[in-house]
Amino acid sequence: MAAKGEKHSPLEQFEIVPISNIEIGSYNISFTNSSFAMLITVLLITMFLTLTVNTRSIIPSRLQLISELMYNFIAQLLTDTVGDNGKKYFPFVFTLFMFVLIGNMVGMIPYQFTFTSHIIVTFALASIVFIGVTILGFINHGIKFFTFFYIPGVPFYMHPLLIPIEVISYLSRPISLSVRLFANMLAGHTLLKVFAGFVVSMPFFTGVLPLTFIVALTGLEILIAFLQAYVFAILTCLYINDAYHLH
Repeated sequence: MAAKGEKHSPLEQFEIVPISNIEIGSYNISFTNSSFAMLITVLLITMFLTLTVNTRSIIPSRLQLISELMYNFIAQLLTDTVGDNGKKYFPFVFTLFMFVLIGNMVGMIPYQFTFTSHIIVTFALASIVFIGVTILGFINHGIKFFTFFYIPGVPFYMHPLLIPIEVISYLSRPISLSVRLFANMLAGHTLLKVFAGFVVSMPFFTGVLPLTFIVALTGLEILIAFLQAYVFAILTCLYINDAYHLH
């Protein structure tokens, strides 16, 4: 228990804490609470999908139904945004969606770590998408891929202004994709911790209102966890579509 008068910052929950210190030369590759949360996420996804696939039946169970809904959801998302070319990228987008979704949900468990609230994690995921999509664009179009920054139908004298804007917009994709997820998870969990501090510090009757707000905010945060995984997946699909269809 904390000592009397000791204050806790709402941002303490995002602190990286080493579980096992591992150093190779000058490099620190310690196994941390963030690594542990990612490992738990991967194990949960693997167990869930393995169990639901191995127990397929004509009348699906609830878990099998959830698994099939997620499968069909991502498959339909790729078909709607990319077309038939998107089918080959289903494993990548589905894995990305499940990793972000379950990672967000693991962070909702008390005393668990939310690794999607760290910009280094979300930026790494966004960078993989950005680099992969850029390579895909060059594979499909070669040097013609640079015409992606050329807007047809615009007066020629506007291109010196618009082309740099298009290039900057394209290069900012990993930043916007990562910051959107990171900021939402960081802000939501911080707000929950702040109101939780109000509940603990207030007398019983005056703490009822903040407690009620925490329950509602928790429901909203769970919805945001699903929404952010969906946004990450659909933007990935749209970027893949851009790599196939320039303008």
